[in-house]
Amino acid sequence: MNMHSMEQLIQKKAYELGYEKCGIIPINRLEGYEEKFNERIQKAEGSERFYQGQKRLVNPLLEYPWAKSVVVLTVPYAGYEVMEEVADHIGKSYLFDIRVDERTEEFKRRQELEAYMQKLGLQLAANHKFGIVALRWAALQAGLGIIRRNNFFYTESGSWVHLEAWLTDGEMELIEETKLKPCPKGCDRCIKNCPTSSLSEAYTMNPLKCISFLTTFGGRDLLHEPLAEKFGDCIYGCDICQDVCPMNHKKWIGNKAFPGLAELAPHLTAEGILSMEEEFYISSVQPKFFYLSPQELWKWQVNALNYLNNRYKDEYKPLLLEACKSKYEKVRDMAEIICVKYGLQQE
Repeated sequence: MNMHSMEQLIQKKAYELGYEKCGIIPINRLEGYEEKFNERIQKAEGSERFYQGQKRLVNPLLEYPWAKSVVVLTVPYAGYEVMEEVADHIGKSYLFDIRVDERTEEFKRRQELEAYMQKLGLQLAANHKFGIVALRWAALQAGLGIIRRNNFFYTESGSWVHLEAWLTDGEMELIEETKLKPCPKGCDRCIKNCPTSSLSEAYTMNPLKCISFLTTFGGRDLLHEPLAEKFGDCIYGCDICQDVCPMNHKKWIGNKAFPGLAELAPHLTAEGILSMEEEFYISSVQPKFFYLSPQELWKWQVNALNYLNNRYKDEYKPLLLEACKSKYEKVRDMAEIICVKYGLQQE
């Protein structure tokens, strides 16, 4: 078997399994990422500390000196139905996260493709939670789509795609050619609609101001976070810059159920989160939304309180007063401040 036929076999198998796009790039095609990485840090003042953990993506050869190519694929998730209870409150990429959910077709598909490549005799390495390489850059180099002004990677499915990649020891190359048009000239909807100005200009993003960051693994002191009042309906994650993008228009299909979401969705409302038992959180919520640890139900509840503060109604009074009795100090502190703000007292 020559290496060219191996490339074709991998792509053929990927398409048989239902992947949207599959490309393979030599490892040296990743080299331009370091310049972009440093440029991003320079443009987002104060973000260097945040990006420390991403430096491993700059040169994967330091950890995997045997790697010679990268197999990179796109996995659309726009086919899933967004339940009413979580619409606009929970980011769609988190709701339909196929990286760890073993019940999904996509998870099983990934396992099958990995086993297939191993049978071809390839040595593989992957990090399916956080990426083994800079995923968007690798997908761009493989010709699978383009990166738009909101920093998201787009295929014909819009930005509603997960990216997957493996490092391999095979000397392979299979570059696709995208026919996607660039962003419309002068379009700045994503920038204008970003509530916290995390998107300050095209292809630039300050993660320390991003709602998705501040409601997931960041923002652990929302009580003193000046941007918290701009989160609007967002409780965990944010899709605003993608929702307003004209290149995502009519891309969401939403005609099939995501495994287990119908049962979980009622618990992911502000009311459900504030009344959630720790045991249920640890067993049913945290494994899916893994950016927060099993000890961080309080973070979900502070996020929910912030939502109640931003969208206050009198009917929230019982929830807020009950939160003042929480066993979590930060939940109590947040609830007490909101109660004082709206003049709420126990009757």
